[in-house]
Amino acid sequence: MLIRTEIDGKYKEIELHVCNGEETGEVRDIVHELHELYDRRIAGVDARGNRCMLNPGEVVSAYAEGQKVMILGTDGTYTVQKKLYELEEELGERNFVRISKSEIVNIKKIKNLDMSVTGTIKICMKNGYETFVSRRNVSKIKERLLSERSVKNS
Repeated sequence: MLIRTEIDGKYKEIELHVCNGEETGEVRDIVHELHELYDRRIAGVDARGNRCMLNPGEVVSAYAEGQKVMILGTDGTYTVQKKLYELEEELGERNFVRISKSEIVNIKKIKNLDMSVTGTIKICMKNGYETFVSRRNVSKIKERLLSERSVKNS
C-alpha cells in the first residue's frame, strides 16, 4: 500500500482519496475505517468559546466537573455537551478506561503509575496532568494495564 501526504494551502479541509484497480474487501475496509475515525470526532468548546472537533487520540482525560463534562486534550481543555457515560461509550474501551465515577483516561497517554500510596494509584499523564484511581477501580485498572502490556510484549 502506498501512502502519500500532500500539504498545500489550496486545500481548505482534509481530502482523502483511496485508489485501486478494483473495489475489493480491503478497499471497503479502509473506507469504512476512515468513516469510523471521522465519525468518532467529538464536538467541544474551548475556553474562548470556539467550537472544535476533537479526535479521540487527542483526548488525555474526560471528567465531570459539577454539571459539565470537560475534556483535557493535548492542546487545551474543552467543554462537551454529553454526559460522561455517553462520552465513554463514544470513545470506546479500546484506549479509554474509567478510573473513577467522574473520570476516564486515555491509556495511550499514561506516562507512569505511582503505587506508593497503599490502596490507590496515582496516574501521571504524558502532558504532566496527574489524577488518582478510585479505590473501587484499582484492581480493574491494574488488570487492564497488565493486559495492555502483555499485548505489547507479544
